[in-house]
Amino acid sequence: MKRLLLTGCAAAIASATFAQSAIDAFRFAQPDMKGTARFMSMGGAFGALGGDLTTLSQNPAGIGVYRSHELGFTLNLDCQQSTSNAAGSKLTDNQTKFLLNNIGGVATLKLNSSAVPNLNLGFTFNKAASFNRRYKGAFGSIGNSMSNYIAGVSNSEGITLGDVQSVNGFNPYNPQDGGIAAPWLSILGFDSYLVTPLGHEDTPRWTGLWGNGTAGNAGFAVEEKGHVDEYNISIGGNIANVVYWGMDFGIIDLDYSQTALWAEDLTGAYVDDNNRGLTRSSAKWNLNNYYAASGNGFNYKLGVIIKPIQELRIGFAFHTPTWYSIDETYSASTRYSYDKNLEHIRGNAAYTNGGVPGSYSYDFKTPWKLMASIAGVIGSKFILSADYEWTAYNKMSFSAADNDDYYYYDDPYYPYYSPTRAVDYGDPYALTNKDIGSYYQTTHTLRIGAEYRVTPQFSVRAGYSFVSSPVRKKAKNNNESIYTSGTNPSYTFDNNTNYITCGLGYRIKKFYVDLAYVYKHLSSEFHAYTPDPSQPVNLSPQAKLSLNNSQIILSAGIRF
Repeated sequence: MKRLLLTGCAAAIASATFAQSAIDAFRFAQPDMKGTARFMSMGGAFGALGGDLTTLSQNPAGIGVYRSHELGFTLNLDCQQSTSNAAGSKLTDNQTKFLLNNIGGVATLKLNSSAVPNLNLGFTFNKAASFNRRYKGAFGSIGNSMSNYIAGVSNSEGITLGDVQSVNGFNPYNPQDGGIAAPWLSILGFDSYLVTPLGHEDTPRWTGLWGNGTAGNAGFAVEEKGHVDEYNISIGGNIANVVYWGMDFGIIDLDYSQTALWAEDLTGAYVDDNNRGLTRSSAKWNLNNYYAASGNGFNYKLGVIIKPIQELRIGFAFHTPTWYSIDETYSASTRYSYDKNLEHIRGNAAYTNGGVPGSYSYDFKTPWKLMASIAGVIGSKFILSADYEWTAYNKMSFSAADNDDYYYYDDPYYPYYSPTRAVDYGDPYALTNKDIGSYYQTTHTLRIGAEYRVTPQFSVRAGYSFVSSPVRKKAKNNNESIYTSGTNPSYTFDNNTNYITCGLGYRIKKFYVDLAYVYKHLSSEFHAYTPDPSQPVNLSPQAKLSLNNSQIILSAGIRF
């Protein structure tokens, strides 16, 4: 990956394929709170309590608390409202999803021993995260064009006209001449007349549509879909009814997709006048990106709960990273319209690689997690519980897939992709992993929950959870050049996340039914492309995003 300092912005683009970015890393590892209705109604504060199917994926020592068999499932109605505020222009989007949060069971083997009363085995499916999010926004006025960003990419890469032009059977997206492959965004921009090479074809200066006297507006629309599903196989036990232990092996299924649209409507734009220079024209164009990633991984968890006295529980849990193998596909297209007198402009659309999606494979490691918990139990009526979780998002990392046939030259100035097999002189992900440490930081999660048993059968619950922002202030405050990947220069940065929860529980003989309501609020910042910290007046268009999510969760099960 080559470092690019652009005119008015900065970015990183893979020379031939979709090189991963730190933004992709957080996307796959971002936190969420999913589980049973009882777990969620108490704000997820179950690390010192156990006895709930969700704890197998949180603190596996919770399986040791079980004294009987259990089978249960959880359904979730997820209602989302997203609002964007782009320079005072507000737009709202809504969507509703129906999810299966959790299903599983625990089997208890009683050992008839006071020292080791029981050994428990468990299996659960748990939705660890949902990527479903949709938002859109509009800028009534912009001060620059994404086409100028694309021109900056080409200038920084030293792209020639021959690198992007499809002539004499040459395919710039997949060159077979052993030369340098241009960034796909540069090729697409040239094919769409968004950028113009001025000067000699071997040493051109690329320019975008925006210049003195240009004005216009822009809009964006993004839809994300997918999930992280976790299949937990757990074992745990009980030592003298004082120490509860557990370990868990998690098999993870990742599925993610994103469609992203950026559109501009410009007046007085600077367009190529059939190789005679630039002419002023209206310009309406949009960039559509599609990206999908899927993969599988695994992780391990260890946990312990200590009950020194009947009224007190103390819990600790340790989560290894999830080690993923991921495959991705990607494509992009543009649609454009200029003045009718520009007769040399043919068609109104262009596609990366002739419409054939690209693909790539790699390995990815999520953060480590540590958790400490405490809970107080007063008689048989009241429970108060709290969790603290530490997650090292700055320690995420990419690495080459075992079957990776792509080799990079470790040159600080020209680390271009080599289209033929070569000796691997360095780590192709070194700069991206460095970005992860620059953009992201450790997060701190606090969960508090309470339960009051009104009658032996009926309980009321409430909770709160806070997750600190994973983004470092320097990146969030536009003082860091943000490197994205491929043909989509836009990105979002999340702020703090808050959950407010409540719920009810009912037990009758062996059966139970729990109901929860969870309100989630998350604010983010959308950036059309990276800012240039050296020129703060040239910030890219950005909007404030507000995600308000309401969930109704229903759990039912049997203990026997």
